Amino acid sequence: MLLPACSTSRSMRRWAARRRLPADRPPHPGARTMSFTSLHWGAYRPQVEGGKLTALLPAEWDTHPSPIGDSVAQAITSPTRVMRSAVRRSFLEKNGGCPQLRGQEPFVEVSWAVALDLVAKELQRVRREYGNQAIFGGSYGWGSAGRFHHAQSQLHRFLNCIGGYVSSTDSYSLGAGRVLMPHIVGNMDWLLAAHTSWNNLAEHCELFVAFGGLPAKNAQTSPGGASDHLLVDALQRMSDAGVQFVNVSPLRDDLAGPTHNQWLAVRPGSDTALMMALCWVLISEGLHNEDFVQRYTVGYERFRDYLLGYTDGQPKDPRWAAALTDIPAEQIVELARRMASKRTMINVAYSLQRSIHGEQPFWMTVTLAALLGQIGLPGGGFGLGYGCMNNTGSGRKAFSGPRFSQGSNPIKAFIPVARVTDMLLNPGTSFDYNGQQQTYPDIRLVYWAGGNIFHHHQDLNRLLEAWKRPQTIIVHEQFWTAQARYSDIVLPATTALERNDIGSSASDRFMIAMQQAIEPVGESRDDYSILAGLAERLGVEQAFTEGRDAQAWLQFIYDESRERAETFEIALPDFAQFWRDGLLEIDYPPTDNVLLKPFRDDPDTHPLPTPSGRIEIFSERIAGFGYADCPGHPVWLDKPAPTHALHLLSNQPKTRLHSQYDHGSYSRASKIQAREPLTLNPLDAQLRGVVDGDVVKVFNERGAFLAGVIVSDGIRPGVVQIATGAWFDPLVHGEPGSLEKHGNPNVITLDVGASSLSQGCAAQTASVEIVKWDQAVPPVTAFEPPPLL
Repeated sequence: MLLPACSTSRSMRRWAARRRLPADRPPHPGARTMSFTSLHWGAYRPQVEGGKLTALLPAEWDTHPSPIGDSVAQAITSPTRVMRSAVRRSFLEKNGGCPQLRGQEPFVEVSWAVALDLVAKELQRVRREYGNQAIFGGSYGWGSAGRFHHAQSQLHRFLNCIGGYVSSTDSYSLGAGRVLMPHIVGNMDWLLAAHTSWNNLAEHCELFVAFGGLPAKNAQTSPGGASDHLLVDALQRMSDAGVQFVNVSPLRDDLAGPTHNQWLAVRPGSDTALMMALCWVLISEGLHNEDFVQRYTVGYERFRDYLLGYTDGQPKDPRWAAALTDIPAEQIVELARRMASKRTMINVAYSLQRSIHGEQPFWMTVTLAALLGQIGLPGGGFGLGYGCMNNTGSGRKAFSGPRFSQGSNPIKAFIPVARVTDMLLNPGTSFDYNGQQQTYPDIRLVYWAGGNIFHHHQDLNRLLEAWKRPQTIIVHEQFWTAQARYSDIVLPATTALERNDIGSSASDRFMIAMQQAIEPVGESRDDYSILAGLAERLGVEQAFTEGRDAQAWLQFIYDESRERAETFEIALPDFAQFWRDGLLEIDYPPTDNVLLKPFRDDPDTHPLPTPSGRIEIFSERIAGFGYADCPGHPVWLDKPAPTHALHLLSNQPKTRLHSQYDHGSYSRASKIQAREPLTLNPLDAQLRGVVDGDVVKVFNERGAFLAGVIVSDGIRPGVVQIATGAWFDPLVHGEPGSLEKHGNPNVITLDVGASSLSQGCAAQTASVEIVKWDQAVPPVTAFEPPPLL
């Protein structure tokens, strides 16, 4: 379905009226409202006056638009914008010297010609002296919602053209889950695209048990765009239909809205024990579906013997679980019986697997659902991340839109994405990953485009030490984040509003022609132009560009996607028509999505892509790896003993995407005395003599940061919560252990792998203490650029 790019609200009355946000403003009489653009948190119409972006107007059809868009107009030209190419002073003056001064000294602004010559020279030097295996191009980050100007894809294509690079695999968000799930059910991307639709759940589900909740703040976004926000209305439809919800989370607000909504304030990290006790009740009371586990699973008997205590002498019963979870045994028994008596959907949030032994809650979710025997039935089964991304459960066709080829990487060395610090500190040492033993490469040059490692990595003081090891660090950046400040060469990149692109995300409602709204700010260039300039200098221009400019590439990748679209029964118009009309609506398939329905209907004709073709409650393959921290079936493994009294949860923010636009108005308005808010229970606040609005120091053996206090009974005692994404702002730049004064929790999170299987992020396993800050509060300087010469 095509909509005119300049349609008026009158022509869009078939969509429900959009909820009006407090920050909404009517268009200024002198402003020009552009066609649509796509950002990770929504579809908008840019409003431009005198060549300057003045507002982003949410799309007319979106009933719950994200307020993150309110930050963009002011932030895009703020003083923190990188306006010109810049080189760290001693790196420029001493021919690449003094890596220990990263983050501490001025930058010298230079012309594009000087900057590109310097980058090309460094790439040539490292390739000549050490080989391409000394270049790390992990470049982890969401970057742009566009399918062409996706910074990571652009950089990887360029690096492949010059001989390859050391890559990273998996994600910080879903590292343990992405490695585990192909062994026991199937690939995560396939599963997410096939999730049972919200419409089906509203019609057929009776009980929705949400381990980790369904936080609406997380569902503001999707990689590639969230053109129509679904969660709030979906929960309302389910609530109106009488669906009962159970929020298993330390945070009450992790599931808000439904009428019938029970909160089980579980102890962080104990969800696996709770699931095991639920399974114990199902088996002990004969409530499990024996026929299902015999026909559709393998390894049930081995898990059952462990669960009942035959193998280790410890039955995983409700009394055992009550001591670990703080959920009374009687409540566990009652919940198990409810789940067995109703059409039940079990959902697990991504956050549960971002911990030590993070594979276990995902594996147990599948196992618990298998015992109930409702997998593949309407309204029942399991979900892996409803509420974690906007498009999960949309029910729309899973066409992801055009793709920009990265080419082939000749360098086979890689790391799990969350092991960057280990790689830099320990070159040549071995590590386990998914049944393989690999070796950390010796990295001399880091090239980064899109992302902010000082946001998403753990134990930032340890990272600061590791960040001194490479000889050269190059970044493309739009703003003076810590990623830019702690680099050697900074190349100014455009934002999505300063270039043409195509916005598209698998299972999202619209594919959007992202037409340039404003001219590039300062001397910024898009990543393609930057890398094309380098490709020319390094003799690979034809291989990288194939003779196309950016607009020609847009048409090329769009045309290439038309054949793939046909496999989804989507007929794309020609590119000129799409570009004129501005957006294309993706239809629903003829029938509702029900996860694994074909498998349930006929497991022999539609086997799963596992070694057995069945759900693997016991995995011979994983057992064969011999990992004590992730054996062949779900197990309860004790977490390390906490070193402090409070458990720290560092979850996704409400006011930004990760650290993107933390300098914007919406994010900054949420701060308390300019610090990121930290929520704690009244009992914990009273014990420490703090009240709403105070500033506290949060600390453990890895470091300390300042935060502003919110006291709430919506968090269980013994737990504190703070969002990730506050820009890293130490009191003394470059000094490991310096007090971080803005509220970045990754100063004190744990930088270890979830297990030997996945090496995933384990940030949610962290204990801290807090004390009231009784000194003068230091100013936040995170949004000030470094001195520029």
